[in-house]
Amino acid sequence: MMNPTPTLQSCERLDDQDPLRSLKDQFDLPPGVIYLDGNSLGAMPKTAPARVAQAVTQEWGQNLIQSWNTAAWFTLPQRVGDKIAKIIGAQAGEVVAADSTSINLFKVLATALHIATADYPHKTKIVSERSNFPTDLYIAEALCKERGFILQLVEAQDLAAALQTDVAVLMLTHINYRTGAMLDMQALTAQAHAQGILTVWDLAHSAGAVPVDLHQADADFAVGCGYKYLNGGPGAPAFVWVHPRHTDRCWQPLAGWWGHAAPFAFTPDYQPAKGITRYQCGTQPILSLTALDCGIDTVLAAEEMGGMPALRQKSLGLTSLFMHLVRSRVQDHGFGIATPDQAYLRGSQVSLTRAVGAYAIVQALIARGVTGDFRAGDGGLHPDILRFGFTPLYIGYADVWRAVEQLRQVMESGEWQDARFAQHNAVT
Repeated sequence: MMNPTPTLQSCERLDDQDPLRSLKDQFDLPPGVIYLDGNSLGAMPKTAPARVAQAVTQEWGQNLIQSWNTAAWFTLPQRVGDKIAKIIGAQAGEVVAADSTSINLFKVLATALHIATADYPHKTKIVSERSNFPTDLYIAEALCKERGFILQLVEAQDLAAALQTDVAVLMLTHINYRTGAMLDMQALTAQAHAQGILTVWDLAHSAGAVPVDLHQADADFAVGCGYKYLNGGPGAPAFVWVHPRHTDRCWQPLAGWWGHAAPFAFTPDYQPAKGITRYQCGTQPILSLTALDCGIDTVLAAEEMGGMPALRQKSLGLTSLFMHLVRSRVQDHGFGIATPDQAYLRGSQVSLTRAVGAYAIVQALIARGVTGDFRAGDGGLHPDILRFGFTPLYIGYADVWRAVEQLRQVMESGEWQDARFAQHNAVT
């Protein structure tokens, strides 16, 4: 039961008792900043600058092209993928770190459509959630136009009803980027399979944030992001997973030389590699993969402290505390909470709503050292959102209390109404 009136002192005691508190030492966070935006860009691991510098100055600078062999650059996508596999319930050799989430989604969605319609030629639809991340919808829309499919968008509560026999693929993001609401991957996958529908899951807001078990859920395809909860740095490579029952059934559509069975044979015809390696395309960004490797290690460092279940328990504690404090300390300032109260329905973020001034309030908080972000509504079902991510690796309970205290002061002083906070930046 949540203490009805948490104080800064009680939150500091929780931090003192936190078995995960030493994990924060892995990060180089700026002083005076409470960073609640790890759901958009994770914090920098302390090991990253030296490790990337080594890759630049020694491996590239001194060893030059030999580092493809001597520093094992060529297999880095698979080695990083094997680490990610531990976090998402996959096996070694089933994940590859490569390209961007959008590109990987194109690969697996096109492959899923090919497999689904080979088995069931009458299928004509992709179903997705209306508030899915836009790039996912754009990729699906483009594929539908190219291949003559229909993209059907529904609200989350209508997904099960939409799973009819004419649907080829169910494409969903496990945790909604706007609200932090989490879907039941296992149940929806089972419902889809009962209708002969393949599933594609986007784990951008899940990997490193909540426990994921792709095999237990019996998912078909998954992609995810390297720069959020995996702390891989801006634009870090993404990852792709394909269930072994599908991996070798067909080519993926971006048949590049790194996915060839023998890339240095330089044959004019394409022969796909066995397994997940075929889901590579062109030469991978080694310096970015090096930084991502450091980021994943910050998550795996929790293994000896209980791993993802322990991180999840702390995450739920942080998000519950934030919601409780918002309700008790800023209840008179027009905020709603879009994130579900139920623990099993939310990820590692809390999204607040407000009819007026959401963007300006976020900017006023940033000026006070509390970093969140803003997502615009559509004027209809989806309101403007103030997003706050709670990465348990480096956020503590006292951070949560101080963040809400800053929010209270921003609202009671009215400073969010200052004209400078209404000027929209290119990135919100």
